[in-house]
Amino acid sequence: MKPLEQFHHFFNCCIGAWSTERTYHHLTRGEVERSRTEFTIRTLTPDLKHKVLADNHYPNHSVDGFLGFHLAFETVSETGEEVAQELNMLFVPQQENSRGLEGDYLRDRAYEEDRPIVATFRFDPGSLQLSMTTIYTHVVAVDSITLLNPRLRLRQILTYQRPPAGQPLHDLILVGFGVEQKLT
Repeated sequence: MKPLEQFHHFFNCCIGAWSTERTYHHLTRGEVERSRTEFTIRTLTPDLKHKVLADNHYPNHSVDGFLGFHLAFETVSETGEEVAQELNMLFVPQQENSRGLEGDYLRDRAYEEDRPIVATFRFDPGSLQLSMTTIYTHVVAVDSITLLNPRLRLRQILTYQRPPAGQPLHDLILVGFGVEQKLT
């Protein structure tokens, strides 16, 4: 299968309701936190795909080949802190080669900051791993999802202190791991 076909397969498997147990290691505070998240993923309508493009002032495109999703989640940490959020996302492939697929990852609402944001993604069709890198004001988040089978995903979250422009990622401040199981 070609990388783009594998990318569509990856996301077809992701549609539905999921439950995840995560562990976060706050390296600067020396703390470990556990949480449970229930989330649902559904496909976006063409109108919502256009809205995500407009929210991000992204050049207008035909959205026919773009994968777009609505994500809604509720997280409860072991300390009782609750977070709920809904957002729309759109994947805009830019380059397909033997190593996979790369492009832009747009959201109408970012996780770290409450605003639309354009990030980048890379998809490896061999390992079925999607990596997304988002540059925020103060940090850079590198989030990876590996599809082990249609009902099981592994998640890795790495958050770095944002380096000066042109410098590599270096100061890791948060590491998260999760096992995500499909409910429906």
